[in-house]
Amino acid sequence: MFGNRGFGRGVVGALTVGLLAAAPVQAREVVPFNEPGLAGSLVVRTSERRLYLVNWDGTAIRYPVAVGKPGKQWAGRTEIDGKYFQPDWSPPSDVKRDHPHLPNLIRGGTRGNPMGVAAMTLRGGEYAIHGTNKPSSIGTFASYGCIRMYNQDISDLFQRVSVGTQVYVTR
Repeated sequence: MFGNRGFGRGVVGALTVGLLAAAPVQAREVVPFNEPGLAGSLVVRTSERRLYLVNWDGTAIRYPVAVGKPGKQWAGRTEIDGKYFQPDWSPPSDVKRDHPHLPNLIRGGTRGNPMGVAAMTLRGGEYAIHGTNKPSSIGTFASYGCIRMYNQDISDLFQRVSVGTQVYVTR
């Protein structure tokens, strides 16, 4: 579903820093968050359409997101198992079934790629936390189970978390 595009970790970081310099980060905010045992993890609250990066000081960085449409939502614990800058995208079978006109592969960095500027894949399925080419979908129930973010926000989050970061999705 995702292609690495051959970027190494150092190059990805440098490219992401350059991307952030070009686009001001919007929409995120620091909020109180006092749930024990979650520091350093990501919490996605589907009903709120918000993702929280939980800090160690009783706060979290809160980002607006788009989440799964009714019937496409899920809940549970997983972890980030890959980080990709401008990933290629192949539509999963359920997306392809609903949208047969889609090509089998959309190259990263192209206008039609729904992954936006970056993606972090989640262990155990075809889901990811990723940017978007449809910023108007943020704050809605729009995806097939992925967590969509503004491109500025996924760029920010991409720098703050690593492979292995725990992710908790609640309804």
